[in-house]
Amino acid sequence: MSIDQPTRRVIALAPMPPEKSAYALARYSRSPDSIEDSLRWVHGHSSEKFWDQFYFDYGHASIADLGHVIICFEDISELAAIRLEDEPLWDGQAKSSRYQNFASGGWFVPDSIRGTETEGTYHGILRSLAEIYRLLHQPLTQFISEREPRPESMKPADYQRTIAARAFDVTRYLLPLAARTNVGQVVSIRTLEKQITRLLSSQLPELRSIGDELKDACQRSPVNLWGELCGQPGGAYEPLAPTLARHAKSNDYQASVYQDLARYTKDALRGTGLDQPASWGEPTPVDLIEPHDPLDELVTTLLYRVSHAPYRSLLAVVRTWAEKQKQEAIDVAMSTRGPYDELIKEFRSGYAFTFDVLMDIGGWRDMHRHRRCQQIQQNFTTVHGYEVPPPLVQAGLDQEYRQAMDAVRSDIEQLKKASAEGSLYATPFGFKVRCLFKMDFAEAEYIAKLRSGVKGHWSYRTIAWLMKQKIAARYPALGDRIQATSPDIEDTLTR
Repeated sequence: MSIDQPTRRVIALAPMPPEKSAYALARYSRSPDSIEDSLRWVHGHSSEKFWDQFYFDYGHASIADLGHVIICFEDISELAAIRLEDEPLWDGQAKSSRYQNFASGGWFVPDSIRGTETEGTYHGILRSLAEIYRLLHQPLTQFISEREPRPESMKPADYQRTIAARAFDVTRYLLPLAARTNVGQVVSIRTLEKQITRLLSSQLPELRSIGDELKDACQRSPVNLWGELCGQPGGAYEPLAPTLARHAKSNDYQASVYQDLARYTKDALRGTGLDQPASWGEPTPVDLIEPHDPLDELVTTLLYRVSHAPYRSLLAVVRTWAEKQKQEAIDVAMSTRGPYDELIKEFRSGYAFTFDVLMDIGGWRDMHRHRRCQQIQQNFTTVHGYEVPPPLVQAGLDQEYRQAMDAVRSDIEQLKKASAEGSLYATPFGFKVRCLFKMDFAEAEYIAKLRSGVKGHWSYRTIAWLMKQKIAARYPALGDRIQATSPDIEDTLTR
C-alpha cells in the first residue's frame, strides 16, 4: 500500500434544485466518485425514480434533509403563520409586530362566514380592535418618549424607531389572530413534505388551502429574481420538490386524532369539574411540574392538549385512574394511526423539566420559536382572560384598553355560537394561552438567560425569569447557575 499525498478539499456548491442536490449527496455517500462526478451523473438521470424508490418505498427519509428550499407566504393570517411554524426543524422569520404597523394591514375573513350576517359581527370586532390599536399608539409614543428622552449619543432616527417599537410592543395586544402577515422559511424538503401533509390534514380551511398552494408552488418553476438581477440567463428553472409535493396528501391519522381525543377527554373528565375555570384554582404564569410516572405524563399530556385545564389539575385526576383507563386514552390517540404514520408530538415525553405556562398570545408567539423543547399548546380561547400591558397602566391608558377587551370578549363569545372558526380568528393577542414546555436543562438555561434580557418584551421576560426562579427553588445547584435578568431591570432604549 503506497502512501499518497493528501488530496483533501473543501468544496462549496452553488444552489441547485433541492431534489437534485439531495439525490447527488445521497449518491455521493454510496459511490467513490467525486462530488463533481456525482453531480454530472445526477444531471443526466431523472431523480423521480430515485425518490419513489428510496424515499417512499424504502423509507430512507433522512436523504430529504439534504435539500433545502426557501418559501415565502404573503398575506396569510397570524393564526396560519403560527401553524406554519409549528415544526421542530423549522427555520424562518415572520412580519414583526414590534417594527411594523399592523393598523392598515387588513385581516383574514373565513370563507364560511362571507356574505352572512355573522360576517358583519366579525368585521365589527376587528374594526374596534383596529381603532383602539390606532388610538393608543400616539399617546403611548408620547408617554414613552417623555419618560425616556433621547441620549445625545443616540441618533434621532434610531431613537424614533426604538420608541415606536416599544409602543408597538403594547398595541400588539390588540392584534387579532386574523391580522395579515408575511412569513419566509428555509426548510429541508423532508420538513416541507411533513408541513404540506400537516396543512392538508388541518381542520382549518385556510390551512388546507395554503397546503394546496404550497404543494402547487413546489411543482412549478420557482421565482429566480436574484439570478436575473445577477445577470444570469433567463428561462424556466426546475421545480423545487415536484416528486415530494406530488406524493404529499392529507393524512387520516392527523386529520382525526385530536377530534377523537377531544371527545374522549370530554367524557373522561365529566364530573371532575375541570371543564369549569372556577375549579382550576388561582392561575399561575409558570408551574414547574415535578418528575412523575411516564405513563401518567403521557396520558395527562394527551388530555392537556384538548382541554383548557392546568396540567397539575389533570395529572391529579389521571393518578386516580386504573391502568386500564390510562391505556384507553393511549388507544384513542393511536387507533387511527397507519403503519407509516409518526406518533403525534404529545408522545414525546421524558424530559426533566416540564413547565406549564399561561401567558398572552403575543408573548407566547416569541416563546414558540424555541423548537429544541417540546411544546404542547392548548387551543386559543378567551376563558383565561387577558393581560394588561404595564406601560398602559403607567401611562393611565389602561381603562380604554380594558373596556375594549371586555367588549371584544363578550362579542367573541356571541360570535362563537354562530362560527367557532370566526371567533378563533377574532381573538386578540392580549388573551392568554396555556402551553406545556418540556425541555432539558441546557434549553431551560438558554431560554431563561436569553428571554429575560432587557432587549426583550416584558411578557416573555417575566416568564423566563420565573422559569429560572422555579428551577432555583427546586434545584438550587442548577438554578443558581442560570444568569437571568430580573424584569425589574429595564432599559427601554436597548434594542
